[in-house]
Amino acid sequence: MHALPALTDAQNACPGISFDWVVDEAFSEVPSWHPSVKNIYKSAHRRWKKHFLSSLASGEFSGFYKTINKNRYDLIIDAQNNVKSSVISFLRKGNIHGMDKDSVAEQPAYLAYKYRYFIDKRQHAIQRQRQLFADVIGYDLPAGKPEYGMRENIFQHENSELDKPFIFLVHNASWTTKLWPEQHWDALIKSASQEGYNVVLPGGSHEELKRANEFASRHDNAIALPRMSLSELGGVIRKASGAVCCDTGLAHLTAIIGTPAITLYGPTSVELIGTTGDNQEQLGAGLPQFSCAPCYKRSCNFSGRAESMSACMNAFNPDMVWKKLQSMMH
Repeated sequence: MHALPALTDAQNACPGISFDWVVDEAFSEVPSWHPSVKNIYKSAHRRWKKHFLSSLASGEFSGFYKTINKNRYDLIIDAQNNVKSSVISFLRKGNIHGMDKDSVAEQPAYLAYKYRYFIDKRQHAIQRQRQLFADVIGYDLPAGKPEYGMRENIFQHENSELDKPFIFLVHNASWTTKLWPEQHWDALIKSASQEGYNVVLPGGSHEELKRANEFASRHDNAIALPRMSLSELGGVIRKASGAVCCDTGLAHLTAIIGTPAITLYGPTSVELIGTTGDNQEQLGAGLPQFSCAPCYKRSCNFSGRAESMSACMNAFNPDMVWKKLQSMMH
């Protein structure tokens, strides 16, 4: 999602430009949202890593190699600049453009690139990708806020359960240290109920679906969604009165859509990866006792012993979060 504004910049600077995009199969919908994307090629890093020999024997891996090398391009850019994307860059024939050794997100990704660019790591991830595309393609980086440049009417979802005003709650995250404690979500759901709102809880993995259903079993105003595509979830988010999110991909989707949303950042940085878009509020671990934040750690040592849940996320008061969201929705 962070790459979409870079495509919009390029499209505005070079009318008629088009992109083919290599993307992990789990997120293959995202490129289809932008009108400048022509072809989408799916990789499967997780599955290939777990079942390497069977993927090799089935011909899937060799088929992917042939697919990403079948076309000629004016430019080839590795915008992700991490180890996974650099593996794809090694597989692609031709001269790859990417970030230099002082700029890449993960070492030694820069070794996969023929042409390397310094992109300040202190910038937000969206701005870094915008700068990379501008430097590679050869136009001045536009001033002003990023524009996602989405296709019209891509996020649609009809569900009679969602006719009553509701709040979208992104309770999941890839690390446990980025999760908000369940008792805080319970308090927030009660506050929403008192003000006449339902709450809607998505889930992708088995664990997330289980947690969403547990919330729904405890609260009459809570609705656990079945597993949905990102585009379908976008349709739900578009109808929501507001959202409260942990730091994860769906938080960025609320920003793309512009639904009023609060995203909680404990171990991760608002400045580097904070949600970017209209009607967005980011709460970082700003209390003096949390000088360790953002730590980017998957276990919390704040209490002197390793914990799976983080102390800084626990410090976000649900009443304060709810009142702040109310002020954004009115």
